[in-house]
Amino acid sequence: MLLNDLKKAALCVAAGFAVTMFGGCDSQKSTGAPAGAGAQRAPQVSVTEIQPTELDMTTTLQGRTASYLVADVRPQVAGILQKRLFKEGSEVKEGQALYQIDPAVYEAAVASAKAELQRAQAVLYQTRLTANRYAQLVKTNAISKQNNDDAQAAYKQAQAAVAAAEAGLKNAQINLDYTTVRSPISGRIGRSLVTPGALLSAHQAQNMAVVQTLDPIYVDVTQSSKEILSLKKDIASGKLKTKGGAIPVTLIMEDGTKYPQTGELTLSEVSVDPGTGTITLRAEFPNPDNILLPGMFVRTELPQGTMEKALLVPQRAVMREANGTPYVYVVEDGKIAIRRLVTHRTQGQNWIIEEGLKPGEKVVIEGLQRIRPGVPVQIVPTMAEQEQAKAAKASKQ
Repeated sequence: MLLNDLKKAALCVAAGFAVTMFGGCDSQKSTGAPAGAGAQRAPQVSVTEIQPTELDMTTTLQGRTASYLVADVRPQVAGILQKRLFKEGSEVKEGQALYQIDPAVYEAAVASAKAELQRAQAVLYQTRLTANRYAQLVKTNAISKQNNDDAQAAYKQAQAAVAAAEAGLKNAQINLDYTTVRSPISGRIGRSLVTPGALLSAHQAQNMAVVQTLDPIYVDVTQSSKEILSLKKDIASGKLKTKGGAIPVTLIMEDGTKYPQTGELTLSEVSVDPGTGTITLRAEFPNPDNILLPGMFVRTELPQGTMEKALLVPQRAVMREANGTPYVYVVEDGKIAIRRLVTHRTQGQNWIIEEGLKPGEKVVIEGLQRIRPGVPVQIVPTMAEQEQAKAAKASKQ
């Protein structure tokens, strides 16, 4: 009896195992799982087709703004400052009165110089009459030649005295005029560094204020001598075509916004800074609204010619080997191939390629993490293109 029970139990276990095996096979068939690696789906990549294009070459240089004109206001005579005649931070015109120095001493000097001139003129009048009379008398031998010579000499001395007195009066008048301190240029004046009651000295080291002309305004930038040398070689070889006339300059502000006015390159230094190996370039920009202020950090974009058949590759597609050699992946006959490059420089978000690619080749720009040379791939639209297609489809519904 016990033996029969054991046989029945063994048969039940075997039947259950068989059901499990057959059920597993059916499950595998129903899920359609791949039987081997050969049935795996090819990696998906997005590509861009490289085609030659005409490219306006530009270079971005950093620099700072500088005043068109700068003038330090200093006193030209000594005295006590009586008044400040301008509003700090305002626009002033050339010749506008800025300060008033106490003129009392200089007014007295002018009065004294006028009196000296009148005295010299009176002496001149007297000596002229004497000289004329003696000139007539000497002809009739009524006086000696010596007396006539003395009279003529006294007349000339009186003329010289009058000239000296006139110069003294002019000098005194100039010093009196200098008691009104005027703006040497037109522009915006900063804060006053002196206050009424201050004792000023003629031509003192400390300035009273600073006037700066801000419209137009300069932008000084630097470019390495190596880059300029390379640019000249490209132009000489015909790789770059340049246009004659003034060179326009675009300005990028500190916050990244574009300045609405276009400037013009006006100066290139004739020597290289031995400390930095750079050359200073100067551009001039209109600044009617005084948006640009001296000392601001800015970036400029300067055109450097036109490359007629430029090959551009997005920077995100370019990778580098351990030794620094740049390369890209391309799709060739449905498989991944590698292309090692010789790059020229960056232009915006792209690399300009000198060697390594041919027109029409398809460079991988998305899906780089899942590929290697020789692997078959499937080309699909970029993520941006897919999002645009979805948005277009949603807008139609």
